[in-house]
Amino acid sequence: MNILLLGSGGREHAIAAKLVQSRHCDKLYIAPGNAGTAAMGENVALNPEDFEAVGRFVIEHNVEMLVVGPEAPLVAGIADHFANTPALARVMVIGPQKQGAKLEGSKDYAKAFMQRHKIPTARYQTFTADTLAEGQAFLETLQAPYVLKADGLAAGKGVLIEPDLATAKAHLAEMLHGQFGSASASVVIEEYLSGIELSVFVLTDGSHYLLLPSAKDYKRIGEGDTGLNTGGMGSVSPVPFADKEFMKKVEDRIVKPTVRGLRDEKIDYRGFIFIGLMNCGGDPYVIEYNVRMGDPETESVFPRLKSDVVELFEHTAEGTLNECSLNVDPRTAACVMMVAGGYPEKYEKGKVITLGEEIDDVQLFHCGTRRADDGQLLTNGGRVICATAMAQTLPEALLKSYYRVATVAWDGQYHRRDIGQDLLKLMI
Repeated sequence: MNILLLGSGGREHAIAAKLVQSRHCDKLYIAPGNAGTAAMGENVALNPEDFEAVGRFVIEHNVEMLVVGPEAPLVAGIADHFANTPALARVMVIGPQKQGAKLEGSKDYAKAFMQRHKIPTARYQTFTADTLAEGQAFLETLQAPYVLKADGLAAGKGVLIEPDLATAKAHLAEMLHGQFGSASASVVIEEYLSGIELSVFVLTDGSHYLLLPSAKDYKRIGEGDTGLNTGGMGSVSPVPFADKEFMKKVEDRIVKPTVRGLRDEKIDYRGFIFIGLMNCGGDPYVIEYNVRMGDPETESVFPRLKSDVVELFEHTAEGTLNECSLNVDPRTAACVMMVAGGYPEKYEKGKVITLGEEIDDVQLFHCGTRRADDGQLLTNGGRVICATAMAQTLPEALLKSYYRVATVAWDGQYHRRDIGQDLLKLMI
């Protein structure tokens, strides 16, 4: 079949690499893609949020499957557009409809969903500019640090964790008065959960599900998890502390009630559920839902998938995922992200990239790159390229990944040197 993959980041490069391995994939289009995805299929100059243009392309190129990488088109309702357009209704869409996508599009909606279905999460309340005083009063009932979350989509940067009450109150006012635009017109305040984070990924057809490998990502720009939040500076899969006992708790207390809740509320959900969790003394609590794969977690999870991904997606679209099993590489994957100097604040694009020599069992996934007219590879974003290595152990995978990172260069390149080190300490 012909497949269209929407997105332009490292997540899409990693997904594309698996799609083209399938015997069911005749032609892969990526919109808009990047310099890395161009080697997987054909990049197409389409805006994923221009549903009419995407629909026309699908019809003209006889596309039978649409795989939606980023969250914005899902929250805006691209799956609904296809379902409600007669010429597009035949297309298999991997991604939930708008109602299901609200699990990511609104933090308040997600928290209320968790409450309705008794899914463990932090205590919270939601406030607007009109209830700022009540929000500041609610902060006084909590213990430091204080967690403030923009209700809407904020490109992964709408969460603030404040160390003291005065700062939390001041930043709550700033958020409610437009710090993150319309995304922070409402702000969720929740109690801080202390523990170790991890990400769990579910592929579901709305009734059945498959549990994908777990991963841990590293959000802050600075080593030792310091500095500003980013889209992600690296990831590791699997997570060593996510053993069978812990994952059984995750499945029984969170995954099953989530899928059952979607079904009971008659929400048509065919795609990924990314569950951000906190391991609090051996018990899992949900931090947030996302309605797509994470980035850079995809870059460490997807290389471990040995199953035919297109077959899995077909069964997802057809509601027969119960007929599938998942084949996973038992090795560890470690991903290190290389970013532009100045990211996540102001940074320059257009720097010439040299990739160095290839290394066995290490893949480079492009996140923000493009080809110049003369063929040179250039930076084209804040997060530029990540190196994912596969090995028998986490120390070996990290060593390989960092060795490959050392061969990639451009002016101003930066990466964290401590990805996975917290997990290594837990393993000692």
